[in-house]
Amino acid sequence: MIHDFPELASYLPAPFRLVVHEQAVSTNDEVRALAVSGEAGGLVLLALTQTGGRGRRGSTWVSTAGDSLAFSILIRPQEQKALWPRLALATGLAVAEALESFGPATGIKWPNDVWIKGRKVAGILVEAGADFVIVGIGLNVNTRCFPLEIADIATSLGLETGSSHSLSEVLGEVIRRFALRHLQIGTEFNEMLDSVRQRCVLTGHHVSLTVSGSTRTGRVEGIAPGGELMLRTATGLENLIQADEVRFSGNTKES
Repeated sequence: MIHDFPELASYLPAPFRLVVHEQAVSTNDEVRALAVSGEAGGLVLLALTQTGGRGRRGSTWVSTAGDSLAFSILIRPQEQKALWPRLALATGLAVAEALESFGPATGIKWPNDVWIKGRKVAGILVEAGADFVIVGIGLNVNTRCFPLEIADIATSLGLETGSSHSLSEVLGEVIRRFALRHLQIGTEFNEMLDSVRQRCVLTGHHVSLTVSGSTRTGRVEGIAPGGELMLRTATGLENLIQADEVRFSGNTKES
């Protein structure tokens, strides 16, 4: 399945172009170096094995050949920089929609984790430069076993469907969806946000969030028009642009 990546490269929508490395420490770091040196937007750098990929909050994301996808996309947005954080939601939606094309229903854990049946199947790390954005995606495709520390919270497309999947087909679906969704962070954001809201796994739940070192607790009331998480706390309604960590603080979902 790995060897059909060259064929996929010829079918990606413009301006996306695929470069495959046998191994990388971090695809985000490699793409950042290329971006600084002037690489055009649209580069998709895939590592068959990633040994030191980063998740949010400095966590690691290790990917092995044949089981998962670890890749980073370089884009140079035309929209104003204040809108770039919306790319996390756009990417999460693109991944969710791509996975749904293979069968399972998905959920989005704001701002950028993708879940299937309450377990994490993909993580997204968006990092901005002066005039570019790197979108890093780690996606469990055929993974069957996970380290003990995450075995009860992680899953893969293969586990959920009961069959193995072509890595190149999954990657192709993600890129095709991303090619559309990343362009919607401006004037079409409301349309995109409706699709995100339909999949938001936090809405109606009580959660605990870490924001800039402090903790917020409350009930999630939804996602605001700008993409912020709406959290009802003891002192009122807060719209949070980002959070370092989001945890469920109760098992009951209120209507």
